Amino acid sequence: MKIFLYLSFIFILSTCISCTSNSEKHFIEENIIFATRQTSDMLKNVGEPDGKNYPRSTDKEGKLITTGMYDWTPGFFPGSLWYLYELTGDSVWKDNAEKWTTSLEPLKTFTAHHDLGFMMYCSYGNALRLAPKDEYKDIIIQSAYSLATRYNEKTKAIKSWNYHKSWDGEESHFPVIIDNMMNLELLLEASKLSGDKRLRDIAVAHANTTLKNHFRDDYSSYHVVCYDSLTGEIHHKVTAQGFSDNSTWARGQAWAAYGFTMMYRETKDPAYLDAAIKIMNFYLKHLPEDLVPVWDFNVGQKSYIPKGNSYAVEFQASLKDASAAAIACSALFDLGSFSKNRDYTDTAVKILKNLASPSYRAPSGTNGDFLLMHCVGSIPHHSEIDVPLVYADYYFLESLVKYKKSAS
Repeated sequence: MKIFLYLSFIFILSTCISCTSNSEKHFIEENIIFATRQTSDMLKNVGEPDGKNYPRSTDKEGKLITTGMYDWTPGFFPGSLWYLYELTGDSVWKDNAEKWTTSLEPLKTFTAHHDLGFMMYCSYGNALRLAPKDEYKDIIIQSAYSLATRYNEKTKAIKSWNYHKSWDGEESHFPVIIDNMMNLELLLEASKLSGDKRLRDIAVAHANTTLKNHFRDDYSSYHVVCYDSLTGEIHHKVTAQGFSDNSTWARGQAWAAYGFTMMYRETKDPAYLDAAIKIMNFYLKHLPEDLVPVWDFNVGQKSYIPKGNSYAVEFQASLKDASAAAIACSALFDLGSFSKNRDYTDTAVKILKNLASPSYRAPSGTNGDFLLMHCVGSIPHHSEIDVPLVYADYYFLESLVKYKKSAS
């Protein structure tokens, strides 16, 4: 009798595992089909890459908005094409990814702002990983050297923008934003490819400076820290895209969690893993039931007051930002693995499935052919409010790649 019960239990358990596996497989395949359909339509709409037509968002009528290569976002669309190649194995996606990636080669000497990691590593980094060529290595190395020109020994940080004027009028010529953590992977990869330790040292120095100065005691993050480039002293800590100077911008917190998780992966420094866990725990603690955050965790709350001509002064709706959720989702897959905490991985899967639900995933043939709806670019700048964003799709597909690998 005991043997019979044991065998019955094993049969039921194996059946449940099989059902779960089939369910996961169906979820992944259905989202791949949806993504390829939408992106195929987008490719038809944008035509051949011409340096000015990289998808970014939609206008008020829901029509596609594109941008030039010198914006901070052109690398995301080629990166998404690489992820579709990785998800499908179809050479059609590889061909398109190569075409859109190589169109960005002139950016390898670009030094006007800090976003070369987004621009060149989301594109060429994935190209090198999935279809390696020697010229890709050379371009990544040159791009990293271009980014390194913005590093300052006094501040021990990479300057984000050349100039920033805060909402209360304070000016800075050495602002550093939390987003900059995402550009360090370019430096770390180029250091490995070139053997130049200085590139790695710059990435580590910037991460350490960020960890020291960008976080409050609870590991919530400031968006912008403004330095004196001659002394390294901090002038002020403010926001550009968050609700108020003392609030926590949701996407910024996601950038931080992703960035320090990446730094741990590349350096194995336990201080970075500890930071990533604390930053992510703050993020998770402030999520609503569907795990997609409001664009700023403190919007409309007492003691959080927008300043000056920020549009947040008059617009205080608690809009969701699916782009922040997609970034955090990808980071959670890695953090779950590195920390050996299955809860992070389970949460990543829940976020991915919520983003793929009708609440956030667009109906086929709509949304300017982007995948996700309900993102927020910058409410303070009255820009990209409740629209699709190309980087939300990029990190959604990156998360889908990680989920497929973990489920296989």
